[in-house]
Amino acid sequence: MNSRDTSERMRLKLDRHSRTPFYRQIYQRFRDAIAQGILRPGERLPSSRSLASQLSTSRGTIDLAYSLLSVEGLVVSQGAAGTEVARAASSLKPPPKSPSAPKRRWDEPATEILACQPFQMGLPALDAFPRKLWSRLAIRHVRSIKVHELSAPSAAGYEPLREAVRSYLAVSRGILCSTEQVIITSGFQAALGMITRAFLKPDDEVWFEDPGYFMIRLGLEAAGAKLVPVPVDDEGLDVSAAMARSTRARFAYVTPSHQAPLGVALSSRRRLDLLSWATSADAWIIEDDYDSEFRYGSPPLPALKSLDEAGRVIYVGTFSKVLFPGLRLGYVVVPESQIDRLGRIYELLYRDRPIFNQAITADFMTEGHFARHIRRMRALYSERRAALAAALAEVFDGQMSVQLQAGGMHLLARVAGCKNDRDLVARAKARGLAPAALSPWVIEREDRQGLLLSFTNIPQEAAVAMAIRLKQAFDGE
Repeated sequence: MNSRDTSERMRLKLDRHSRTPFYRQIYQRFRDAIAQGILRPGERLPSSRSLASQLSTSRGTIDLAYSLLSVEGLVVSQGAAGTEVARAASSLKPPPKSPSAPKRRWDEPATEILACQPFQMGLPALDAFPRKLWSRLAIRHVRSIKVHELSAPSAAGYEPLREAVRSYLAVSRGILCSTEQVIITSGFQAALGMITRAFLKPDDEVWFEDPGYFMIRLGLEAAGAKLVPVPVDDEGLDVSAAMARSTRARFAYVTPSHQAPLGVALSSRRRLDLLSWATSADAWIIEDDYDSEFRYGSPPLPALKSLDEAGRVIYVGTFSKVLFPGLRLGYVVVPESQIDRLGRIYELLYRDRPIFNQAITADFMTEGHFARHIRRMRALYSERRAALAAALAEVFDGQMSVQLQAGGMHLLARVAGCKNDRDLVARAKARGLAPAALSPWVIEREDRQGLLLSFTNIPQEAAVAMAIRLKQAFDGE
């Protein structure tokens, strides 16, 4: 049966004056036709190309309608043979007002459900982590544990892991340091606690990116810091604006490789200006190397620390997003002049990193698995990022704009007419989705609204379904 025969039987036409998107009109016509027996189980649907030509619309619109029918289990793809009405569609009840949710969640494999929600920030692709390899490394350590590994580890961390981190940073981030400068931490917050206890005095002023990560903001404020919000533009933190706002600052907290949450990189000129300020003001820079591993289309940028000739940058990294959050491991590269000072504080307060996880991570790095894993994730994220951005553009049909920055693990989206991004997030959470609102990251510009959408755990084939669920949540369907 050709496309025109099917359209005539279904009386398939698009109402170009309706506020209902074309893909929803097409979806509903096909669903009605299946429910009424006009289209029977096993009957082939027109190809997206021929139907798009006949209806004078895009193939993406047809694909979107077919995807929604597939999510509901009404049609099945037969690959090169096309798409046909599902055998189970014979039991279809009269069409509801809106599409039902899929019978099985997209992130529910046959054997387990991943511990994350769609769009949830801060998580790597848990489905792509090499768990079998990690398990083999763990078993190897269990079977060959050494006597010295039973004693209390060094306060600075497991030395083979510190050496592995030093080597990795030299190659990938351009940081030349000694193993003694590397301290293994139990995550970013532990690193921040160590730094603030060592250097920060009550009411010390700290330059802080605006917008910037609210959890770090709360941590600095809890430590007694007086935050100085500094605007972020296309070149990152505005150093000139920071100097105009505060000449007494003792710290600057920055995410220069991939600004959190806007995704821009600190320009070369501003990197040099920031380092010059820290040197002349006898101040410290906390470099949070947020999402630095994941850039698409170009190699990762060198770290700000790689330019630090005066020893004013305290570099902080974590394994949470590269490996998995449950590992609870990170690292700090401290200035050579501050090794003893920071080491003593960590020895007194933060000896909470089991050597077992450190040893497995060290092997994972030294045997080459770490570098290979990052390369695989970079390729995977590039594909998932593109798929989700395209799906959102198609589904929201001009009602959402998505900013594609050079790297990172999330998309920044703006919804047309949105004056309360927290309300949109609440609606999405009620439907089992987990986007984040931009406004909590903002200090001064209360009018800045947006959504942060992680793509790392959304496979390409699920992108359209997730975009549809998000729009349905916003529309109250």
